[in-house]
Amino acid sequence: MPAPTEFIKYVDAHKDAFIARLGEAVAIPSVSGDPSHRQDVINMAGFIKRLLEPLGVKVELKDIGMEKQTDGSELPLPPVVFGVLGDNPNKKTILLYAHYDVQPALVTDGWNTDPFTLSPDNEGRLFGRGSTDDKGPLIAWINIIEAHVKLGLELPVNLRFCFEGMEESGSEGLDDLIIREKNGFFESCDCVCICDNYWMNDRTPCLTYGVRGMSYYRLVVSGPARDLHSGLFGNTVHEPMTDLILLMSKLVTPNGEILIPGLDKLVAPLTDTERKRYETLDFALTDIEDQVGAKIVLSDDKARVLMGRMRNPSLSLHGIEGAFYGPGAKTVIPAKVQGKFSIRLVPNMTPENVDPLVVKYLHDEFAKLKSKNTLKVENIHGGKPWMADPDHWNYRAAIKATEKVYKKKPDLTREGGSIPVTLTFADVLGLNVLLLPMGRGDDGAHSTNEKLDTYNYIEGTKLLGTYLHEIAVTN
Repeated sequence: MPAPTEFIKYVDAHKDAFIARLGEAVAIPSVSGDPSHRQDVINMAGFIKRLLEPLGVKVELKDIGMEKQTDGSELPLPPVVFGVLGDNPNKKTILLYAHYDVQPALVTDGWNTDPFTLSPDNEGRLFGRGSTDDKGPLIAWINIIEAHVKLGLELPVNLRFCFEGMEESGSEGLDDLIIREKNGFFESCDCVCICDNYWMNDRTPCLTYGVRGMSYYRLVVSGPARDLHSGLFGNTVHEPMTDLILLMSKLVTPNGEILIPGLDKLVAPLTDTERKRYETLDFALTDIEDQVGAKIVLSDDKARVLMGRMRNPSLSLHGIEGAFYGPGAKTVIPAKVQGKFSIRLVPNMTPENVDPLVVKYLHDEFAKLKSKNTLKVENIHGGKPWMADPDHWNYRAAIKATEKVYKKKPDLTREGGSIPVTLTFADVLGLNVLLLPMGRGDDGAHSTNEKLDTYNYIEGTKLLGTYLHEIAVTN
């Protein structure tokens, strides 16, 4: 059933007010990974509570404990915002998830504007940290409730809100909360909708039925008791940096081939049906080239590139700590260096069956160096991959809603990134989980100059509202 015409008109008429509300949200620097911003993250939870309660939502800020810092101190974890709207047993109950924390951002990173001031440009783009990831979608849900309340329209479903403040830092504490509340807050939920992903390009909406998991590793190579002068000790001792660079070079080739033996055997077989999905998706190699700003795709084969992004594992090198990186020339041999890399996991890979292969391979390769330094391999954090049934009524309702708002059928995609809570909702609660994106592939989430197009924000608000009306009558 289509959303009421009055709702659609309300969204259009209140576009400026909705943009202003998003601006208020972006202005709160809720950076979960920076301890100095922890109070800002907590303040963001309070901001959401103040928006929801006047609309009739019963809000509870759930305490999920403390987070231990590297210096041994502790900080309070941001609360999870629980909200309840409606308890009609004759209606479906939809669980809505979003996160209110954001990635770090500084003007000196290369932003053209203040990252914590929502800045529109002449093309209708709204620049600001969190605009697309994930404050735009979160605020859209609030806009939808406001429209129904102000218009006197009854929501066709019951809603449960689960908004967290640690998604960008591993969702610490959330899994335990979901497990504890399985037979409490979450008991009546019939399905889940998450709006924390993106179209593949800037023209075709999509629904996402799978995300890759991740295992994130740290390699620590230690040698001398202190940093050394290269003029005195170069070519006289085993240098940790040399060992680390050699090790990291043996993880992946320039064309993306993972060199760790046995990983390829863990990947679920490709079916003919799935292969056809990649061949028919509205996608061109130029979509990726435009997003990254360079013609550097690994292959001219569209399906190969899409599978590399969605259904095959990848290994990426992320950085080195302990090495000199400032301006000028410093002739130091670092005493200890740490290399970081991650593997994006796909069905049937898990951190549990991947870790032993990674650890053994790295220690075997280190032994070949015949170095007197020491190596430690650590899995910092990880999450399993997830896939849902795209033929479920949850997805059918979202397809109908997308066709009504955007006048085209959405692509069915798998996401290259990782959203660990999807698997938790699916496994712990036994529910179908839908990823229903608002933003575009060129939004630059996690990057400098992150943006959300006004068009996607407003039409996406209509989409999410229409989805609620469609799901009420879809079986």
